Amino acid sequence: MQSDTPEFKPSGDLADAPDQDSKVSNAAYETELIRLQIELVKLQEWVKFQGLKVVIIFEGRDAAGKGGTIKRITEPLNPRVCRVAALPAPTEREKGQWYFQRYVAHLPSEGEIVIFDRSWYNRAGVERVMGFCSDEEYREFLRSCPEFERMLVRSGIQLIKYWFSVSDEEQERRFQRRLQSPTKRWKLSPMDLESRNRWVEYSRAKDEMFAHTDIKQAPWFVVRSDIKKHARINCITHLLSMVAYEDLTPEPMVLGERPPQTGYVRPPLEEQTFVPEVHGDITTSADR
Repeated sequence: MQSDTPEFKPSGDLADAPDQDSKVSNAAYETELIRLQIELVKLQEWVKFQGLKVVIIFEGRDAAGKGGTIKRITEPLNPRVCRVAALPAPTEREKGQWYFQRYVAHLPSEGEIVIFDRSWYNRAGVERVMGFCSDEEYREFLRSCPEFERMLVRSGIQLIKYWFSVSDEEQERRFQRRLQSPTKRWKLSPMDLESRNRWVEYSRAKDEMFAHTDIKQAPWFVVRSDIKKHARINCITHLLSMVAYEDLTPEPMVLGERPPQTGYVRPPLEEQTFVPEVHGDITTSADR
């Protein structure tokens, strides 16, 4: 498998796992993830304070690990500041619009971060490979996409693009695990299974897409994702390096003694309808 990204070189205990062939321990991964998520909160507050506009695009093959990384990024963040745009297939009306139009509606305002879980690059990937767009529509996308992105950057949007690179062997293993798991089986659609049969076509489409859209103003950053934990740590670490944020964490507050709560009698607990306690009756006065 071709190596597209720098070596895995995280901080602290994770330095013991310098490459993709040496998996980081669960304990070291969790420790580093918590540290990075704290930094993500600092970045979020800086974006909000400075009124920045940040767009992060996640692209890659099916089962490449995009969703898991997005989940770890958004987990500690305020959804009012950082939101995910995962658009469904276009409606008939949207098909008649300018191609980029429905994506523009989801772009951030000042003080916002928008993560695109797949984006306008659908045209260069699945639409191209599966024949959902014409050759002319595809060629027009390759011509107009770089100019569209330069326009976004000129307008003050910071555009960060990630491609998650997974080997065919690892993708196959993940597909098989999804089939065996009742909670993940729904992730495999007929489209995913068809993409499994068109590995070479997707590779060719990705390479052509990079040739036209890997521009100086908005370059592609490739994340090796055969090891999910490494991919998540690598991607989040890189994302944090892309915004020159400062720590605006306020000093801890000092909570004084709480005044006595008097003058009001609460209604009896028996008048409320509680959810059944399947693990035993643990109702206390605190539940009131």
